[in-house]
Amino acid sequence: MTGSTRRIVLAERWRRYKGTGERAARDDLVLAYSPIVKYVAGRVAARMPAHVDVADLISDGFKGLLDAVERFEPVRGVRFEAYADTRIRGAIFDGLRSLDWVPRAVRAEAREIERATAELAMRLQRMPTDPELAGALSMSRRQLAASLQRVSDSRIVALDEPWGPVLADGRPVALLDTLPDLDAVDPAADSDETERSERIGAAVRQLPAREQVVLGLRYHHDLTLLQIGEVLGISESRTSQLHTKAALQLKAVLATDRAPVA
Repeated sequence: MTGSTRRIVLAERWRRYKGTGERAARDDLVLAYSPIVKYVAGRVAARMPAHVDVADLISDGFKGLLDAVERFEPVRGVRFEAYADTRIRGAIFDGLRSLDWVPRAVRAEAREIERATAELAMRLQRMPTDPELAGALSMSRRQLAASLQRVSDSRIVALDEPWGPVLADGRPVALLDTLPDLDAVDPAADSDETERSERIGAAVRQLPAREQVVLGLRYHHDLTLLQIGEVLGISESRTSQLHTKAALQLKAVLATDRAPVA
């Protein structure tokens, strides 16, 4: 089936489903867009510990796809693939959160680092250095590095609780939702999305240059931490620590709704 033929077929299925609520048309749409679930689940699984079963992610992802099909409004002119991506990722993250597999002590460490980062950023009007952050946490730089590594190993930065606002549909915003996404819906389609996108962009620009590079390579170019380390000339473990620190810094800036001045 050619691309143009597929678009015509899908448009007809959307017309039937939204016009009559026909279950068969809905099921056909879910089947047609099912590859998106496998793609998103695969990307999420690549950032998770080995014991997280990709089949469970796919199962949760299909719940998000079904929800997306039922809620989507073709007349708004938004690409369904981009709309569904957000719903699918949200459903997968909800499923992962329900597992609650991250130790409470590690969650507490992440929150303390985030809190100290936010307080220092507000006082200093810039992101704190490692010695400053370690001092605020009453620990040595080596202890800070070990703490960041524990948080990084848990992958908590992609799953931790929302940083504040919610999406228009009421779903909390997870960290991964705030990071730049090349496949995201055009923010010009919604004023709230535009404002959120601008805030996120401003927050990212306030991060130290190396942390910006790490986030860009990880989420824009899908490089692994090992590959990013090779680009930067540092070890994989140090790259992992930088990624975790950058993510927590971004959460801290967004949580306080104030971008530090460089």
